[in-house]
Amino acid sequence: MKRAVVLLSGGLDSATALYIAKSKGYRCFCLIFDYGQRHRREIQSAKHIAQKTACPWQLLKINLSWRGSSLLDKNIEIPKSARPGLYKARSKVPNTYVPARNIIFLSFALSCAEAIKAEAIFIGANAVDFSGYPDCRPQFYRAFAQAKDSGTNAGRKIRILTPLIKKSKAEIIKTGLRLGVPFELTWSCYRGARRPCGKCDSCYFRAKGFSEAGERDPLIK
Repeated sequence: MKRAVVLLSGGLDSATALYIAKSKGYRCFCLIFDYGQRHRREIQSAKHIAQKTACPWQLLKINLSWRGSSLLDKNIEIPKSARPGLYKARSKVPNTYVPARNIIFLSFALSCAEAIKAEAIFIGANAVDFSGYPDCRPQFYRAFAQAKDSGTNAGRKIRILTPLIKKSKAEIIKTGLRLGVPFELTWSCYRGARRPCGKCDSCYFRAKGFSEAGERDPLIK
């Protein structure tokens, strides 16, 4: 059976990417990251989703001691979601952006994929309903693929797959429901509370997605 490394954060995008990989016949190995994020609740979600799919997983702890993001520094306030329509005109990346996070994650995934002889890496990146992070754009993944091909021994044999990159949150949710993704196990909120705050960017896009999909978010009672 062909193998894939899946970057699993515990959010609805990464969970859907995992289920897409499985639907394509991949035997998946999940990488979960503890990078000091204040929303550590997502780590437990990732573990539960990996266990539910009977996928082997590994938790990697990374110390980003230089911080540089409100997700890493509790002294920086997580901003409330901007009003609808502002994202297209936004020229400033929000402070929830973690510098080079996806480059770091993909580098670990590439090393793992090369070591276990996996044919693909799946990441649930999305460039439609997102906060404007530079490492969520298609051109970044094209550039990383070039670095992969020239900077690794088996890189040309490993595909980096972004099946959700051009989908809206509503389309992602519909895809996930069709595949049986347990959205009740996922976590999106940037704040480290017991319940979703309903105010941050991630909560905004999640709510927008479920509303446009005509579905109820199982996390909202």
